[in-house]
Amino acid sequence: MKLFDLKGKAAIVTGGNGGIGLGIARGLARAGASIAVAARNAEKNTAAVKALEALGAKAVAIEVDVRDEASCRAMVARAAERLGRVDILVNNAGTNVRKLPQEYTLAEWREVLDTNLTSAFVCSQAAYPEMVKARGGKVICTGSMMSIFGGPVMAPYGASKGGIVQLAKSLACAWAKDNIQVNAILPGFINTELTIGARKVIAGLHDRVIARTPAGRWGEPEDFAGIAVFLASAASDFVTGAAIPVDGGYATQF
Repeated sequence: MKLFDLKGKAAIVTGGNGGIGLGIARGLARAGASIAVAARNAEKNTAAVKALEALGAKAVAIEVDVRDEASCRAMVARAAERLGRVDILVNNAGTNVRKLPQEYTLAEWREVLDTNLTSAFVCSQAAYPEMVKARGGKVICTGSMMSIFGGPVMAPYGASKGGIVQLAKSLACAWAKDNIQVNAILPGFINTELTIGARKVIAGLHDRVIARTPAGRWGEPEDFAGIAVFLASAASDFVTGAAIPVDGGYATQF
């Protein structure tokens, strides 16, 4: 369907070398987009590029430290140079530190906020001129169920992910005139490296999630391919400022 066709489009996916980011990148690649995999780990970047190329996509690896403004801006410039344009930006890079609120250092707070939230603002700001040049664009921000719920051992993470939703809404309002749509996805409990750590810290988490989730399972990175293609394509041209749960129904069940 042409509505979902991404041929000729170029996407940047931060944190795109694993987990949800790679699941998103795979979906965009299958729909025809070229992909810039942007993350710190060069070895994982290379492996992700090979996986995307195996799907028939053009893919490049760009090392970036999303905590650094200059690195973010250089990433967008390199992606535009190597792919010829930037139509889609996926702000997916993220981290977490699990402690009770009174135990965090200010450095840990800043680490999480800079990685999860400030980077999304800087990367979006850097990508804006490229999208204006292309006469439109799509920005997809990865939030979390912690954008909605609270958690005792993730105060900075929850703050950053709540901020992602409000950032997406603000950008959506500001850039609608430029034909740029900005939306957030809110992953539930997904099988990734981050949640493996959570299950080690939070006793009984695995079973509690399954019991509450109507779909009866944890999510997988591949579950984000479809929503990513929708939000990156013409199919979502009248959808902006939305925060869409991708959680198997977790947030809907009491």
